[in-house]
Amino acid sequence: MNAEYIRNLHSNYVRIPLDKKPEEKKYQYCILSRGGIKGLLPCSLRYLDGEAYLYYDITSKQNLVQFHQKGNITRDWLLDFVENFRNLQLELGRFLLQEDNVIWEPQHIFQDLESNVFSFLYVPYYAGENQFIRLLGFLVEKADYSDEVLVETIYKMYEQVEKNGVVYLQEQIFKDVKVLENRTQNAEKQSSRQEEQIEALTARTLGGEPGPDNAEAEEGEILRELEPEASEISSGRGRVAYQPLQKENSASKRIFGIFEGKKSKRQKEQEKREEYRESFQKSLDGYAVAEDLNYDEEYGRTQFLTEKPEKKEMVHRLYYADGRKASELETSNLLIGKYKEKVDLYLEDESVSRMHARILKDQDQYYLEDENSTNGTYCAKIRLQPYEKKRLQSGDELRIGNVTLFFR
Repeated sequence: MNAEYIRNLHSNYVRIPLDKKPEEKKYQYCILSRGGIKGLLPCSLRYLDGEAYLYYDITSKQNLVQFHQKGNITRDWLLDFVENFRNLQLELGRFLLQEDNVIWEPQHIFQDLESNVFSFLYVPYYAGENQFIRLLGFLVEKADYSDEVLVETIYKMYEQVEKNGVVYLQEQIFKDVKVLENRTQNAEKQSSRQEEQIEALTARTLGGEPGPDNAEAEEGEILRELEPEASEISSGRGRVAYQPLQKENSASKRIFGIFEGKKSKRQKEQEKREEYRESFQKSLDGYAVAEDLNYDEEYGRTQFLTEKPEKKEMVHRLYYADGRKASELETSNLLIGKYKEKVDLYLEDESVSRMHARILKDQDQYYLEDENSTNGTYCAKIRLQPYEKKRLQSGDELRIGNVTLFFR
């Protein structure tokens, strides 16, 4: 879908051109322009130079691609998303709108970083290709692979949508994600109980209180409970053995292969390099190599080579207006904002958005990118459009809301 991001004085928009002049009096255009539909981005129909456009207000929101550039999808995030998806379905049914007209590409799904409410882009009478499985492919790539239950749940969702289509999204998907909710609740209960046990044990130990005759046995029992086997989870009725989802059919194996391929790209690349090195070394067995050749000194075979100085990579930095160093650009993706748990450079200023801007490195060049900020990102006094990139030159003045930085 051809979409572009624009900004006016007070708001940010994603703008979609329409192929032909729309029939404005048709129901979906009327109901969408009226607004107030929970879960859908506010939309308006506008004309520019005779061309029709749909404008969607995305102020103070972040699309999923940008939000998850440097982080993984967790089970809590997925539970929030599925809950918002269900609420959206109810709203669409309430206003007689069609789910097929919702655009499921991750870059067109937006999240409010403060409330964690999701907003979706709805195109009236949309006739293009639009598959929910594209979103699931994004979840496959961004899932937290340290959480096996989460991975298996997403895998099952992917498999079911591929096999059964959108029918799966009507009811069964909500039942399948319940396993995440149940395990989260059980984990919280177990954690709370463990903390109480630890506090009681610590108080008795440090306070010097004489325990009962079986205190040693009691402490041993507590410690055993604090280290449960990985294959068990705690429930209100005791321990329940966890059984992984079955992956026996060929479709399952193929989808599961996608997950395996995403587990650790760096690790697999390292393994490939190691395999190549070993195979190369084996190919040399039995053959003389340059380092093994012995020359008689009288033939004067010794050669002196002029060492070339190593190219020293320049480290760029960001400085505040008063000369203080704000950050060294040692990473290829530096996120700036006031979302403390997620950003690399935290700026405590009311004018700064939670995820405000990003500095990206591509080979030897650095770029400033606006992250759909509310109060704008400026480079050399020029305001960037949402998600626009601007190449940086040494000495450039950057303005993040009301905070001034210098790139050197």
